[in-house]
Amino acid sequence: MDLRQLNAVLAVAEHGGFSAAARALHTVQSNVSAHVARLEKELGATLIDRATGELTPEGEAVVGRARRIQAELASLDADVSSIQGEVSGAVTLGMIGTTARWLSPLLFDAVAREHPRVRLILIDATTTTLLPRLEAGELDLAVVNLPFDSREVLTTPLFEEDKIIVAPVDHPLAQKEYVDIAELAHHPLLLAAPGTGFRSELDTDVSQRGVVLTPRAEVDGVRLLASLAFQGYGAAVLPASAAPGWVGGDWKRVTIDGLTPRSVVLARRRRGLLSKAANAVAELVVDVVNKGADTVTGLRLPS
Repeated sequence: MDLRQLNAVLAVAEHGGFSAAARALHTVQSNVSAHVARLEKELGATLIDRATGELTPEGEAVVGRARRIQAELASLDADVSSIQGEVSGAVTLGMIGTTARWLSPLLFDAVAREHPRVRLILIDATTTTLLPRLEAGELDLAVVNLPFDSREVLTTPLFEEDKIIVAPVDHPLAQKEYVDIAELAHHPLLLAAPGTGFRSELDTDVSQRGVVLTPRAEVDGVRLLASLAFQGYGAAVLPASAAPGWVGGDWKRVTIDGLTPRSVVLARRRRGLLSKAANAVAELVVDVVNKGADTVTGLRLPS
């Protein structure tokens, strides 16, 4: 087994076929096929279904490991360079959209100022999308929200934020400053999709009060949910950071009494070492949050 064989399997998986993999690797298709065949012979398993071009279950396992190996090799190179001089290398950071909206400009500035040779790559997505990519080694770090269930991830608390209503100004809920959980049952609402951490926590809170919510729409993506509310489609239950004061439009922010705040954390894989560059970015994320959380209404640092 060697790196050329692993790279060939990865290229086929990522580019959708042997021909595309050959183009990506700047070689001929016969070389890619030969590398994959040798690896399959050594492992005693078919990794790629030749009829469909898709990975077999064994192939999925190999690709998952191969991605981690690639990440470790990149970290090795970056760490040696960092020992010899400034911290350097690429860091891929996943971040939920509502947090990215206010945190990412501050973080990019901090990285450029403190570690100018670090290249920060930011992936904007939901927690349900980011966690599998973090576990697979595609991300170095991720800013995600609880709750989630993963034994492969370690977390550092960043902040808590209130859950609020964002409603068009002509909506009945917009006539109030505060609403109780029970009042939410009387209005169809824009809600996070079932199965997401934000929705699961909300459902737990309302069920404890015997309240049943009626969805007007359900969306896996809090930032899109907020956009629908800002555009007047309906009243949405959102985390506080989803409704910054600088967003224009005819909408109002309403506090909900009795809901558990949303917890946002910095996550990393339990296995494997972070590169020096990734460690530096992790420290900056915590530092930037500590300095900037008080600029966002409804956010609190962990006690």
